[in-house]
Order: sequence, then structure tokens, then C-alpha cells
Amino acid sequence: MTTMQAITDQNGVKRYMVNLVVNGDHRTVVVKANTLLVNVLRDHLDLTGTKKGCELGDCGSCTVLLNGKPVNSCLVLAVEADGQEIVTIEGLVQQGDTLDPLQEAFIDHAAVQCGYCTPGMILSAKALLAKNPSPTEQEVREAIAGNLCRCTGYVNVVKAVMVAAKRLQEGRGADHEG
Repeated sequence: MTTMQAITDQNGVKRYMVNLVVNGDHRTVVVKANTLLVNVLRDHLDLTGTKKGCELGDCGSCTVLLNGKPVNSCLVLAVEADGQEIVTIEGLVQQGDTLDPLQEAFIDHAAVQCGYCTPGMILSAKALLAKNPSPTEQEVREAIAGNLCRCTGYVNVVKAVMVAAKRLQEGRGADHEG
């Protein structure tokens, strides 16, 4: 963790200069000590793919990758993320605006309905596949267990993650077969 610079405004409110690496870009924001990471991402950095759901850490809609691990950004203070690397759903788009193989698989296998939980589901699955490129169906279910969906019933979500894993293993990336 880096040493944060504290700034006191004219009203005597202490704010902190927080340095983050978000989707590969170095970003600095000035926030109060109690500012949540989800609010920094959405309100300060305009990364609205990170959704606000329950704001209690129960639904997973706000899931982002913090140093490669899925976290509920509604439970992380921005000051706690100082000096850390964060990936949001916007950060998965590859060069030339190509979707990540997981995003393609979600589209190809109808794993998206209303879409509210989708960013969190995809990022949880991304962390799983980075750690375990050949997961079982049960391992996929466990990896996305913290992401609630009221629309899909999870069958197509699990199928999409399994297909993406297979495509990645075969080096096919985002082609539409499988």
C-alpha cells in the first residue's frame, strides 16, 4: 500500500488522494475516507458497468477484480484500494474493441437476460478461469455463487463459462463455435 496524501478542504473535511490502476490506466481520485470503491468507479471514473445492487455485499452486482481476485466493490473503501489494480467489465474489451471470450460465450449461449448481474458474473468467472483454466461444472457454480441472478436460473451462465474455458484452452478465443 502506498502512502496516501491527506488534504483538508476549507470546511475542515479531510480527503485522501487515492492512486489506482483501473483497467490498466493509472487514475488518481480525491475522496473522503468513507467513499466506497463502487462509487469511485461509477461516479468519479464513469465506469457504470459496475452495478450497484444490494449495497450489502450479498448480490455480487458490483463485483470487480482487485489484484485479480473478485471482490464486492460495495464493501471496499476506496482508500483500501490505494495502489491496487482493479479490473471492471469495461477492462475486458480487448484491442480493436473485441469482446473477451467470456463475454462472447455469454452472448452466444443466452446467459444474459436483463444484464444487471452479468458484469459481476463475468468477472467472477474470469478470476476462476485465470486460476483454473479447466474447471468442472461444480467449480464454475462455486465461483459464481456470490452473484445473484433473478432471470437466468444459472444454467446458461454455467454453460457459457464452460464453453469459454474450452475455447480458451483450444486457443479459439472469441470465435462463435462450441
